Amino acid sequence: MCIPLLPEQHSAHGTANPGLCDPDHGGIGGRVVYSMLMPKVLIVEDNEMNRDMLSRRLERRGLVVVMAVDGAEGVAMSKTELPDIILMDMSLPIMNGWEATRAVKADPLTAHIPVIALTAHSMPGDREKAVEAGCDDYDTKPVDLPRLLSKMAALGVEA
Repeated sequence: MCIPLLPEQHSAHGTANPGLCDPDHGGIGGRVVYSMLMPKVLIVEDNEMNRDMLSRRLERRGLVVVMAVDGAEGVAMSKTELPDIILMDMSLPIMNGWEATRAVKADPLTAHIPVIALTAHSMPGDREKAVEAGCDDYDTKPVDLPRLLSKMAALGVEA
């Protein structure tokens, strides 16, 4: 059984990080493990290996991670999860990362959420294209975690 957090334990964006009961998600033997005020990261990434690697590395640093596998799901989850930051792959099925970022930034409910573009295609002009789409920063794959964490911190999300 998980016990909900008190109202003052909710993050600035109205989200709460519930006590974790599931051993696969940080719980210990079915006991409640509390995660108070840890930032929530939405990873929007279609590549399962990339999602798994990045989510595990962020969770080890105490961040709460939720994931979407395409741009449309990422937009929907940005509204339901209200993460503190979004890490958005740009080459996504259904709706690409450029379109998904525009949709997130066009919605008053989610416009305040910082978005970092993640891409394996580091072509001239990609950073400018990401900023034009509404991304707050840009990073290349493979992810250099210290560099990414630094960019996240600059946007107000500390691990």
